[in-house]
Amino acid sequence: MRYYAVLLPMIDVEKSIQYRTQHLKYLEDMRNAGHIIANGRFADGNGGMVIYRANSIDEVTEFAKKDPYVVHNAREYVIHEWELVLNEALLHIE
Repeated sequence: MRYYAVLLPMIDVEKSIQYRTQHLKYLEDMRNAGHIIANGRFADGNGGMVIYRANSIDEVTEFAKKDPYVVHNAREYVIHEWELVLNEALLHIE
């Protein structure tokens, strides 16, 4: 498996508000299916980012295209393959 950072820059604020619930449900479903390891919005309001696990850029592109924000032109998407490095010490904090 490879990791991909998918940036979701804002196109239309009103559409982002309108489709937020559908977008969050899509992310939840993808997390539950094991395709997303992290996601969140940018504090400055300019969009967000999703970290996907996928076999290929083609697979993650299909995931991104199905996000309701992308489907309804509320956000665009930019994909970067991401080389994940974890701090093992932080994983063991209780």
